[in-house]
Amino acid sequence: MLIGVPKEIKNNEYRVGITPSGVREVISAGHQVLVEHNAGESIGLTDSLYQQAGAEIVSAASEIYTRADMIVKVKEPQVQERAMLRAGQILFTYLHLAPDPQQTKDLIESNAICFAYETVTDDHGGLPLLAPMSEVAGRMAIQVAAHALEKTQGGMGILMGGVPGVAPAKVVVLGGGVVGINAARMAMGMGADVTVVDRSLARLKQLDDQYGPQLKTLYATKNMIERAVIRADVIIGAVLVPGANAPKLITREMLTQLKQSAVLVDVAIDQGGCFETSHATTHENPTFVEQGIIHYCVANMPGGAARTSTFALTNATLPFVLELANKGAKKALADNQHLRQGLNIYHGMVTYKAVAEAQGYEFVSPQSCLN
Repeated sequence: MLIGVPKEIKNNEYRVGITPSGVREVISAGHQVLVEHNAGESIGLTDSLYQQAGAEIVSAASEIYTRADMIVKVKEPQVQERAMLRAGQILFTYLHLAPDPQQTKDLIESNAICFAYETVTDDHGGLPLLAPMSEVAGRMAIQVAAHALEKTQGGMGILMGGVPGVAPAKVVVLGGGVVGINAARMAMGMGADVTVVDRSLARLKQLDDQYGPQLKTLYATKNMIERAVIRADVIIGAVLVPGANAPKLITREMLTQLKQSAVLVDVAIDQGGCFETSHATTHENPTFVEQGIIHYCVANMPGGAARTSTFALTNATLPFVLELANKGAKKALADNQHLRQGLNIYHGMVTYKAVAEAQGYEFVSPQSCLN
């Protein structure tokens, strides 16, 4: 199979779909790889490294979309990229379709076979292709929050870990999944006063067993969320409903109860965000202020740590890339139930239930596409 890796074109996105070592593995399995010129240049993955791994370097994304059987990316295809997709071409990337009806419409019209990293599952009920970026985003969330708390950035002038005799920042993490756990770990490491709020008692018990009294845990009721956030200096939105719109846990009305210049970091913004006042921002202009509250809502947060993220993502995606390349889409879908969960659009049909429900499309089960 001929696999194409275009350069990412989303604002300040420097990740790349596969590393040179990943290219070498794919080529060793008998496939060919096209990589767009300078796709990884900004993070030290030069064209010469890709060539040494066996890739062919091409000068334009259009050639990749014209020639390749499968496109391997990082972020959802932008408008001009969606226009280049072909019927039957495999697209393997993050999609986050539920809050993006225009992208869904374009992918349906392309008749391509579109897999979303964020909905591929594993034997343990996890999301193995979302997890590495969730780890990065969770850890970065605390870094950016600590920066936003500084007075020169418009914050309250609070040091995350405090100093002897002065209290640290109060951090509330909404959601105890991969993002939430990584955010909590980083915040505790910086010396903050950290509380995780989640609706899973099993997860709360696991966190309590792991971290003991260093980490506070609360069961997620509306009342408990409100009580926790009004005392917080930093609130991390880390709630995920796989493939669906994120629930709005902090409403516009609730902002009036928060501390002035508190910092909200909405890691769920790719799925529409879990704060009602959130809207997607970029690394170029990462924050905005709504009712005196600082919002950080960068939609490709791991792109800020692009080199680390690229290697972590390739580690997770490579086995699935190889399976699709070795077997083709239909056979891989038939053999692998976890890839079937990753299928969102198939030849003009919406094959992920949460996307269909969010946008009013008829849902077609991935299994039925194989008949």
